[in-house]
Amino acid sequence: MFFESFNVIFGLLIMVIGVLIGVAFLTLLERKILGYIQIRKGPNKMGILGILQPFSDGIKLFSKEQVYLNYSNYMYYYYSPVFGFFLSLIIWTLIPYYFNLIMFNLGILFFFCCMSVGVYILLMAGWSSNSNYSMLGGLRAVAQTISYEVSLALILGSSLILIMDFNLMSLNLYQQNIWFIFLLMPLSMCMFSSMLAETNRTPFDFAEGESELVSGFNIEYSSGGFALIFLAEYSSILMMSMMFVLLYLGGYSLDLMFYLKLSLISFLFIWVRGTLPRYRYDKLMYLCWKVYLPISLNMLVLYMGLKMFFN
Repeated sequence: MFFESFNVIFGLLIMVIGVLIGVAFLTLLERKILGYIQIRKGPNKMGILGILQPFSDGIKLFSKEQVYLNYSNYMYYYYSPVFGFFLSLIIWTLIPYYFNLIMFNLGILFFFCCMSVGVYILLMAGWSSNSNYSMLGGLRAVAQTISYEVSLALILGSSLILIMDFNLMSLNLYQQNIWFIFLLMPLSMCMFSSMLAETNRTPFDFAEGESELVSGFNIEYSSGGFALIFLAEYSSILMMSMMFVLLYLGGYSLDLMFYLKLSLISFLFIWVRGTLPRYRYDKLMYLCWKVYLPISLNMLVLYMGLKMFFN
């Protein structure tokens, strides 16, 4: 029993380290791709081709002076980035590994629980620093995240009806002959753009609108606090990319192809940032409630009917 527990803890530790290294190189990939999109080199000084840049950035951020705000609600202000980072790592436990790690029978429900708690972290980070800009950024982020969680849940509902299971491992079994991206074509595209909105990424990055909110909900954070918010954001991008691969691109498999698919979806997140301008806020809400909600509800009814008909 002790060795089993030790195996699980050791496996989780290795996974967390892997995620952090993945996040470090995702930031490097983003800066390189944005550089080439804007016809420049991107980071190229640290190490060979700038490969050590993420580590020097991390050292710089964590060694900077921490700002102590006089009028902030200090405990909430100080601990919300820590909880946000912790939460973004906890979600990774639901990866359906074949060995060693926990396998959730209710993995998708756990995913939704963690995504819902993330809203409170954003709200606390925006409110506790007692700045008007960060408060506005936090409120925007909360409205956006809650709205797109609804559409995300309904879009995921169609996949769940097809497999009739909450276990992410089942997705692999059901996609051996045909990937769900072909069966759920419009929904998978809705899912991808909802993921962009859920992770506050361009073109839906209203929580961090530099043109009108200086830097959004994280404006008063510096040093380690800012670094943890940054790490949590990129960890959730990787997580969302993995969920997309699990749901629509063949499920989990222990081969190179799985990681290439994950890298491709992460690359699309960055490509969208380099290509599209920021959306208008009312259009974002219109898109969620007037477009994605009716589409996902109608598709849900359609797949329920198909499931009953073929059973």
